[in-house]
Amino acid sequence: MKKLILIAAVAALSACNQKADEAPAATDTAAATPMAAETGVAPGTYDVKDADGTMGKTVINADGTYVDTDKTGKEMKGTYARKDGKDCFDPDGDAAEMCWTVTTPGADGSFTATSADGKTTVTVSPHGATATATATTAASPTPATT
Repeated sequence: MKKLILIAAVAALSACNQKADEAPAATDTAAATPMAAETGVAPGTYDVKDADGTMGKTVINADGTYVDTDKTGKEMKGTYARKDGKDCFDPDGDAAEMCWTVTTPGADGSFTATSADGKTTVTVSPHGATATATATTAASPTPATT
């Protein structure tokens, strides 16, 4: 379950990461606004934080694949796609695809991702950035690194 959460959160983050010239203005309500359906995948490495504080990492690759790594170092790989305005992760093997609704990133690049059933919300931020518990505002955007 935590693997699927990590995957979904990373996908959400990758969809929210935008080029510097397309970065949204920082506002207190940015985290509550759903992302536009056209937002595409932004390759990069992201930190994912579950509601209980558990951390993981997701890497979104330019070829539409992803790799999630949980806190123990276990990896899950699969493909990522943007479908019907949601970020969807389809893990290799028999695990079911999971789609997430993401919010507009805050000034620090962090955002939240909520599972399709609404039961799980994670906070996603560019790898190495210090994100707040909710994706609000910070001093300046932090670009994702690949």
